[in-house]
Amino acid sequence: MSDFAAERPVNAVRLWSGGLATAVVAALVVLVGTLFFRGALGVPVLAPEEAGYLGDAGTAAYAFMAGVAALAATALMHLLLVAAPRARAFFVWIIGLITAIAVVTPFTQGVEGASPAATAAINLVAGVAIAILVNSVARTAVVRRGGERRTTGEKPALHQEGILPDVGQAEFRGEPRGL
Repeated sequence: MSDFAAERPVNAVRLWSGGLATAVVAALVVLVGTLFFRGALGVPVLAPEEAGYLGDAGTAAYAFMAGVAALAATALMHLLLVAAPRARAFFVWIIGLITAIAVVTPFTQGVEGASPAATAAINLVAGVAIAILVNSVARTAVVRRGGERRTTGEKPALHQEGILPDVGQAEFRGEPRGL
């Protein structure tokens, strides 16, 4: 185990359960986006026009791949949390650039009309959802030194260890500290 892993253990159950939930959200983003563009706006996105409001098997495969992308993002975050300094910053950059590729790619396929723009919009929303959700789950999955994740009522680690004085609001107002 590296020094980083010893200093920054990760609650894998919390991270991966959040990653699984993110996969469901990403797949639903694709389905809702397809329904919106095909059903409400009449744009033949992700399938031929005659396929109906939810498209065809290609739409289901696309939604499945969005879920797989969310799980891959979770794996990337886990690796970065264990091995990289400023893991969440690197994660945001990596996922942001991958999302940019997914947004630009539909315009390079030579398809005319509104379909590439609709696909790019779906890719953008899915990518942003994955980035935000996995990043926020990772914030809660890092186990702080001295035990589980710190809640708002607990003192920071340096106060608990006696390195810094335990000065609260009462001392600032001149009130005596309780025993």
